[in-house]
Amino acid sequence: FDAAINDYRRELLTRALGHDALLPRVLQPSDRVEWGAHTIGAGAGDNAAAALGIGAGDDAVVSLGTSGTAYVRSQVSARDRTGSVAGFADATGAFLPLVCTLNAARVLDATCALLGVDHSTLSRLALSAPAGADGLVVVPYLSGERTPNLPLATGGVLGLTLDNATPAHLARAAIEGVLCGLADALDALAAQGARIARVRLVGGAAASPAVQQIAPMVLGVPVEVPPSSEYVADGAARQAAWALTGDLPTWPLDAPSTIVEAQATTQVRERYAEAREHWLRREQGK
Repeated sequence: FDAAINDYRRELLTRALGHDALLPRVLQPSDRVEWGAHTIGAGAGDNAAAALGIGAGDDAVVSLGTSGTAYVRSQVSARDRTGSVAGFADATGAFLPLVCTLNAARVLDATCALLGVDHSTLSRLALSAPAGADGLVVVPYLSGERTPNLPLATGGVLGLTLDNATPAHLARAAIEGVLCGLADALDALAAQGARIARVRLVGGAAASPAVQQIAPMVLGVPVEVPPSSEYVADGAARQAAWALTGDLPTWPLDAPSTIVEAQATTQVRERYAEAREHWLRREQGK
């Protein structure tokens, strides 16, 4: 199956098997089939359903759950030879190039545990420290990492001094480290032709005031935080309604979104990139 043309490559089947093959029909996003008393729609993956449920349109989406994802709708299939960008389909008939990182909200969970605070306190601490945490950097590879592909990597805290050895600086550096990894993911999407002008920020960690305020500084674009909802289920419901009625519904969100804009702190990403490369050289030399 070739995602770029949304059809089987029959000539390849013939070359491989010596004949064509009987293959299942692939439904289009708004298609439906009858199976006994049941009507079945095409369905979608979790990220594609979330993008549909949130009504992301052409905005990029950054999700801060247990793992992190960054994705954006595109009219062309991703062809990333590095393997960083996965070439998924979206739930409307277009494409959904996506980058996944392993370390997102659970890095903040670990930082809370280390400091002995809850997430509200972690947020307040982070916002009390300056951008860049006075040179303190957290490389958040606590579970290895998927993008970049470093399954054996560990996390690191670099640039520690007497001045920045405080809970507030560590809280800030942890949030900035997670967001720097997702900023790298957005860069990978942009390298595939995506235009990143605004980001929808979702996932459990997106509720943190510190994450909301620091995100536009690190990501370098305005951030929209929609109201908390089960957007995967919302997307599945929209697709089901589309299949049943023939029209894709434009249901409004339950409450207004929060728009956060801030001056980009490019020095934070530059310092993070330097610290990460230094840390990875150390890891490779073990």
